[in-house]
Amino acid sequence: MPAPDVAALLTELERSDPDLADDARVAVEWLTGGDPLETLTQLSVCEFLWYTLPLEVTGDRGAIARSLGRLLDLGGMDRYAALCVSPTTAQILRAYAREGDDAGTAAYQRALNATGVLPPDVAELRWSSLMGPEELGAHLACSAALELAIVCGRLDPSSGTGKADAEALTRRWLTEPRAELGGDNWLNRVHGERLNRWVLGRGAARRELAQPFEVRLHAPIPAPDGPHLQALRWLLEAARRPGGVLLAPGDGLARPLAAEAAERFGWEPAGAGAEDGLTALGTLLRIAEHEMRAVRRDGGSLVITSAGRRLLTDPAALWQAATAALLTPVSGQRDMEVSVREVGLMLLSEGTALPCGELAERVAEVVVGEGWRTATPDEVARPLVELRRRLEAFHMCVTARQPSAHVTSPQDPAECAGRPPAALTPAGRAAALTALRAQALRPRQYVSLSRGTPA
Repeated sequence: MPAPDVAALLTELERSDPDLADDARVAVEWLTGGDPLETLTQLSVCEFLWYTLPLEVTGDRGAIARSLGRLLDLGGMDRYAALCVSPTTAQILRAYAREGDDAGTAAYQRALNATGVLPPDVAELRWSSLMGPEELGAHLACSAALELAIVCGRLDPSSGTGKADAEALTRRWLTEPRAELGGDNWLNRVHGERLNRWVLGRGAARRELAQPFEVRLHAPIPAPDGPHLQALRWLLEAARRPGGVLLAPGDGLARPLAAEAAERFGWEPAGAGAEDGLTALGTLLRIAEHEMRAVRRDGGSLVITSAGRRLLTDPAALWQAATAALLTPVSGQRDMEVSVREVGLMLLSEGTALPCGELAERVAEVVVGEGWRTATPDEVARPLVELRRRLEAFHMCVTARQPSAHVTSPQDPAECAGRPPAALTPAGRAAALTALRAQALRPRQYVSLSRGTPA
C-alpha cells in the first residue's frame, strides 16, 4: 500500500488534475515501492525515468513521466519534478522508442554519468553491477552524499577537479565510521559481504575448504618483510637500461641474460630442464610483458614501460601486481581453470608440500563439487602447472629441483604426475592469501547498476 503522504498527494491530484492521477499512481508505486517520498534520491528518480520506465512499465511513458512530475511538484520536490519533464528524459525515452533498448540504455548511462550522483570507483572499492544489501546500501549512501554536495555547491561535476572531488568524497563516505552502522564503516560492510559470498561459493566441498579463509582474509595481508620478487625486479631493472635488453631470435631473451638469471636465482642453466615446457624466465617475461604491461618489445630489444617504471618505484604496487598474476587467466583459459588455480592456492597456503598429482586429485574433487562436470585430475593439471610455474618464477615455492632459466615455447603438459612436491615459502603463503583476498573482494559484474537486481 502507498505510504500516507503519497496517498494524500494522489487524492489532491485526483481533485486538481484527474486525468493525471492514474499514471501518477502507476509511476509512484514503481518508484517508491510503498516507501515515503522522503526516501527518494536523485539517483532513484533518474533510474526510474531513464531505465525502469522505458523497459518495464507499459503505457504512454511520456505521459507517465509528466504525471509523476506533477505529483512530485505537489509534494514540494521541485528538483525531482523537473527531471520528469526535462529534455534529457524526453530524449532518452525517444531513444528507446525509436532506436531500441541498446541505444536507450546507452543514453541512460551517459545521462546518469553526467549527473555527478553516481559514486565513482575508488582504489579501495570498485562497484559491482549486481549488489548485495550491504553494497547497495553503501552505494545509495554515497550517491546521496554526492547529491547533497552538488546541491550545496561543494561539488561541481563539470569542473576540472570534479572527478577528484567526487572520488575523495566517496572514499571518505566509505571509510569513515558511521553511527548508523554502530561505528563500523561501509567499506568493511561491503568487503564482509563479498567475502562471505565467496566463502559460500558453490558446492559443499568448496565451502568446507574456504570457510577458514573468511577470518584469514578479513584484513589486508601485509607484504612480507625482507627481499621478495627479486627476479621480477631484476628483469625490470634490466629492461630499464639504456637500449633495454637484447632479445634472442624467436620468443625469448638472449642466452647471456638467461645465464645471468640462472646464476643469480639458482635456476638450472639454459638448456637444462626443457621438459618443463615454459620455464621460469619465460614465465616471468610473459607475465611482465602481457599481464603487467611493464615491459614491451622495441625491435630486437625488451624495454621498460611507464607502468614498469611506476612498479619499480612503488613496492606495494609491485606486490599487488605480482600476486594478482597468480590468478590472472591465461589466454584461452576457461572460468573452470581459474577456479582450479584458486582452489590450488587454498590447499597450498598451509605451507605443506604436495606432489602435483596429489594436488590435482584434491582440486578435482572440489571443482567437480562446484558444478564443473568435466573436471578430471588430468584436466585440472594444466592450470595447476601454470600456477606452479608462476610461483616458481616469483620464487614463492620451493621444490626438490629448481626450475630452468631457459626460455622455450609455451606448452602446457597434459598432466603433472611425477613432478616433485612443492611447498610455498613464507612470501608465497602471503602472496597466496593476497591473491585469494583480491579474488574474493572483486566486484560482481551483472546488468543493472545500482538497484541490486538484474535487468
